[in-house]
Amino acid sequence: MLSGMTSSKPLVWLHGEVKTPPFSRAARIEAGFLLRRLQSGELIEMPLSRPMHDIGTACHELRVDAGDATFRILYHIATEAIVILEVFQKKSRTTPKQVIDVAKKRLRAYYRIIRED
Repeated sequence: MLSGMTSSKPLVWLHGEVKTPPFSRAARIEAGFLLRRLQSGELIEMPLSRPMHDIGTACHELRVDAGDATFRILYHIATEAIVILEVFQKKSRTTPKQVIDVAKKRLRAYYRIIRED
């Protein structure tokens, strides 16, 4: 490792992907840049990311503007990784209950698997 560089956490994708389409090329690059910042240990705050306490501790919603669409990446900051719970297009001010419920279920499954290892 080079001097001054920190190790980064891996991304664990439980669901979703960031690809063009539906993301614009610029939005895909922005999402990658923001995820890389998270991997390096940076905490991203509003307006780019907001806590999602309804899902669980250390869960957040990353905001990615794709020009004509707005996407969200739900993620969890675990000790060992950045866990991607869901990627979806946001069409209203609130995150749909179904999306929150699915993210909670995936987070529980992730920790169940981690405990088994």
